[in-house]
Amino acid sequence: MALASLTAVAQNPTVPSVTENVVEDFKPASTNQDNKQFPMVNSQRMVRAQITAPQASFVGLDIAGKIYAMTKDENGVWTGTSAPQDEGFHYYQLNIDGASVPDPGSKYYYGASRWGSGIDVPAADEDFYTVKNVPQGSINEVYYWSSVTESMRHGYIYLPAEYYANPDKKFPVLYLQHGMGENETGWSAQGKTGIIMDNLIAEGKAVPFIIFMDNGLNARRPGEQPMGFGGPRPGGARPQGAPQGGPRPQGGAQGQRPRMSGADFAKMARRMGGAFEEVLIKDIIPMVEKNYRVIADSEHRAMAGLSMGGMQTHGITLNNPTTFAYVGIFSGGTIGAEELTDVPDFKKTNKVLFMSAGGKETGMAEGENSVGKAAEGMKAIGINAHSYISPETAHEWQTWRRSLYQFAQLLFK
Repeated sequence: MALASLTAVAQNPTVPSVTENVVEDFKPASTNQDNKQFPMVNSQRMVRAQITAPQASFVGLDIAGKIYAMTKDENGVWTGTSAPQDEGFHYYQLNIDGASVPDPGSKYYYGASRWGSGIDVPAADEDFYTVKNVPQGSINEVYYWSSVTESMRHGYIYLPAEYYANPDKKFPVLYLQHGMGENETGWSAQGKTGIIMDNLIAEGKAVPFIIFMDNGLNARRPGEQPMGFGGPRPGGARPQGAPQGGPRPQGGAQGQRPRMSGADFAKMARRMGGAFEEVLIKDIIPMVEKNYRVIADSEHRAMAGLSMGGMQTHGITLNNPTTFAYVGIFSGGTIGAEELTDVPDFKKTNKVLFMSAGGKETGMAEGENSVGKAAEGMKAIGINAHSYISPETAHEWQTWRRSLYQFAQLLFK
C-alpha cells in the first residue's frame, strides 16, 4: 500500500471486507443514480460497493467510521461489503490510494462539509417517508437579500398542498435547521421533509403548515471571519454518525472529554445563533411573512433543528422568548428548567417543547435518558414538554426523520 494510502486510511480504522455469513440478496440502493447497480444493500443491512480502478493499489469503502478494504478481480473491479448498518441514511465515500472520493454510483448529498455519496438503508418504519398517492406539497428555492450579511442568501420553503388548493388560507410556519457540516438542502434531501409532511397531513396526523429551511453555518456580518455560526466550533455538535449526548468542550478524543456542565452548555447555547440569529429575526421571518400567506404571530411560529441546529434553536428561542411558541431540539442537548429563571417570557409563550435523541447516542442508555429527564423537569414547572428516543439509531438522519415525524404532530394544535 502506498504511503499516501496509509496516511489517509489511518483517519478511520481499516478492517477487512465482510465475507462470512453474508446473505446474497443484495439490491441496488434507492439512493443510486439512475440505472446504477452499486452500491447495494441486503436484508442484513450490509452495504456492498463496487468500482472499476485497475491501476489502484488500495480501495476501501469508508462508512460509519470504518474503512472496509475492498478486493480486486482480474478485470480491475474492486468489491467490498460492510458490516450491518443502522436503518436509514448514511454518508459514505470510497478511499482510492489515499484519496477520499464520491462513489460514482450514488446520488450526491451535502454533509460532512462536502458534496458526496449517501445511501439509504431500508428501515422497518420507512412507510412514513415513502412517497404515496396523496396531495403533494412543494419544496421551492428562495433567494432573498439579508440586511445583516449585506448579501443575497438562499433557502428552501415547503408549502403544503392546501397552500395552492385554498388560496385564501393563511398558515403557521416552522423554521427548521440542519446540523454541523450540512446546509439548507439537508432537511429536504436527506431528511425527506416534504414527503413526511405530505403523508402526515394526508393521514390527518398533522395540520398543514409551511417550513422554511436555511443555512445556519454561512451567515456572517461584513468583515466577519467565516466561522459560520459566529463562534468557535461547539464540542456538542458533531457530524452525522458520531456519538452524541451531553455537550463536551472542544478538543480531545471523543469519549475522553469530560461532559460540559449544564450551566456552561446553557451559556454556549445562548451564543450559538451568532449572525444567523440576526438573519433569522431581522431578515428571514419578515421575508417569509411578507411573501407568503402566513399567520404572523408567535402562536403560529415554531423553530427546530438537529444537532448544531438544535443548539441554535436552544439559544435563539431563549434569546427571543416571545417569538416562537413551539420549540424542537433533535440530538442537540436539552433545555433545563434552571435556564428559565431569567427568561420568564419563555414559559408564558411556549406551547410545546420537544426534545429527542437516538437510542444509541451518549446519555440515552437505559437508566440515563437525558432528554426524558429534562422533559420531566420542564413539566414540573408547567411547560408542555415532550421527549422522544429513536430506537436503535445514533446521531444520524433516521433519528431526525423520526423526530420530525413526532414533533410535527404536536404543532399548531
